[in-house]
Amino acid sequence: MGWLDRLLGRRRPRPIPQPLWQQTVARLPFLKWLPAADLARLQSLSEAFLAAKQFSGAAGLEVDDAMGVHIAAQGCLPILNLGLEWYDDWVEIIVYPDEFVVPRQEMDPDGVVHEYDEVAAGQAWDGGPLILSWQDSQMAGDGYNVVIHEFAHKLDMINGAPDGLPPLHPGMDREAWVAALDGAYDDFLARVERAEARGEEALEQLPIDPYGAEHPGEFFAVVSESFFEQPQVVAAEYPALYAQLALFYRQDPLARAQAAGSSRSR
Repeated sequence: MGWLDRLLGRRRPRPIPQPLWQQTVARLPFLKWLPAADLARLQSLSEAFLAAKQFSGAAGLEVDDAMGVHIAAQGCLPILNLGLEWYDDWVEIIVYPDEFVVPRQEMDPDGVVHEYDEVAAGQAWDGGPLILSWQDSQMAGDGYNVVIHEFAHKLDMINGAPDGLPPLHPGMDREAWVAALDGAYDDFLARVERAEARGEEALEQLPIDPYGAEHPGEFFAVVSESFFEQPQVVAAEYPALYAQLALFYRQDPLARAQAAGSSRSR
């Protein structure tokens, strides 16, 4: 069926060379918590992802195999137990060397539209490309993960504008999700406001990125970063939300991290 794959623009997955895969996992400490079987599934999912998506470099950047695998491994982690079809409605990933400028428009209360430029590390377009800063993509590991952040937005966009309410699975309680997310978001807003009153240092000491206070959709994406990289933080600060995220992603990173720690200590 190779002719049909070519006709439909499909590519068959190519195996990721083991040295490259091992190098990628070594650079992303939260992947080391995965049991061997899950890590192998993530590798296969990343291979399928790389075959299905198109990478483009911007501002002179050439995207090589190591960059593609680094992004694919992080982007596929949220859908490890969901499936690649959750990313079916978009194709392109654009990678800039560093942060990039995004033109914005905002209407004030008087109806006047203001145009300005915003520096961004990532951006997800509804039905369109996902854009990343390569420099920021390499900063993963300490609760900041621009790749997971933008891929979480893509999941949130499946059922409309990114509002923190992605399509829930059958059996999940929408009211429980909304109560957990809204309760955590309201608390986080108050904590950010108190930190802002004390200054920049207080903001930096918050356990979750204060950018999550921008909007419920941003809060979902920011908390998703921490859910996979620092699950103990989300579980301690917002246990009800952690439980809902575990149901949605069908993963329990905290249990995974604890099991990995226990096995190392024996």
